[in-house]
Amino acid sequence: PVLFEIFGELWTVQSRLGQGVSASVYRVSSGRASTAAVKEFQADTQGGDYGYHKERSVLEDIQGHKNIVTLYGVFTNHSCMGVSTRCLLLELLDVSLSELLMRASPQGHSMWLIQHCARDILEALAFLHREGYVHADLKPRNILWSADDECFKLIDFGLSFKEGNQDVKYIQTDGYRAPEAELQNSLAQAGLEVEGGCTAAVDLWSLGVVLLEMFSGIKLKDTVRSKEWKDNSAAIIDHVFAKNMLRCPAIPVYHLRDLIKSMVVNNPTQRCTAEAALLSPFFSIPFAPHIQELVLLPSPVLRLINLIDDDHLNNDEEYEDIMDDMKEECQKYGSVVSLLIPRENPGKGQVYVEYANSSDSKEAQRLLMGRTFDGKFVVATFYPLSAYKRGYLYQIVQ
Repeated sequence: PVLFEIFGELWTVQSRLGQGVSASVYRVSSGRASTAAVKEFQADTQGGDYGYHKERSVLEDIQGHKNIVTLYGVFTNHSCMGVSTRCLLLELLDVSLSELLMRASPQGHSMWLIQHCARDILEALAFLHREGYVHADLKPRNILWSADDECFKLIDFGLSFKEGNQDVKYIQTDGYRAPEAELQNSLAQAGLEVEGGCTAAVDLWSLGVVLLEMFSGIKLKDTVRSKEWKDNSAAIIDHVFAKNMLRCPAIPVYHLRDLIKSMVVNNPTQRCTAEAALLSPFFSIPFAPHIQELVLLPSPVLRLINLIDDDHLNNDEEYEDIMDDMKEECQKYGSVVSLLIPRENPGKGQVYVEYANSSDSKEAQRLLMGRTFDGKFVVATFYPLSAYKRGYLYQIVQ
């Protein structure tokens, strides 16, 4: 589709964000510069119609949590060919964890990012499980970053079900499938009746594998399907952590290792719950982000590096001129709320620009990155809004 008519207003399709068996997701914008995502379910297929009603029902039941994608509304799209399709109008999110994993260094992600993602998704799961739901398809592609809310959010509830009332035969994705779900899928494939169904514990298993991939920097699909993993996953986790021990202090690493181990216990009744996992000492340790992660995670705050010499900072008149020049330049790309150039460490000589929204900061980053000022190449990264508001300027890990 080129256009969607949503609640009497025309929205333009800007791009297709993804396509599945029974639905496609599009980025759309209205004349008022609003942006959103539309999930359009295929017409005339039982899977499409069922998938729409199922996901709509789950999303309407669980709205209001900051780590779960927001459903704005539902509508029916009527194409010029006379075909009607059911659609969900959803919050537009940013980069997926799947994309972040593809861009990760061979040493994996920083402890800051792993902790941020783990806490956000555990908060989402704790809420979901309290409401009686199982997500049943937790994987990096279904974890997305929200620039405006500065957190990770859970999406795609097409396989979700109420615990004790599993209405989906096949759940979870290869590489992130819990042992009990693997067994159930095999029985269903053989045409055998499955008693009881899976529990919320399957989501914890998936998250454990996701966190291990973030730490190791490698996809573990073949590893988790191997006989060695099934015989002794704890030994493999120990091996992965032993190889990466030099990256950061031992105690936080041990806490993360133990947290992951508690999530991938073979027996689902012995697996930790989301609420118990949030009590892990891993979440009490402060970490700093890596510079490359701040390039990839949009926020309303932009940080410009490699721009200002100490000489300009020490001279009051030159400092004021630079403040004025930077504000004038940055306002070309959007509405600037505040601008800060620290004259001392931390953050000495770096320019922090707070925009009214992340759309403006993303456009500014796109246009400023790699430009030259005074013969210097500008490095433009994003910066956590919450840290900036508290006046906390990280000593960034290079």
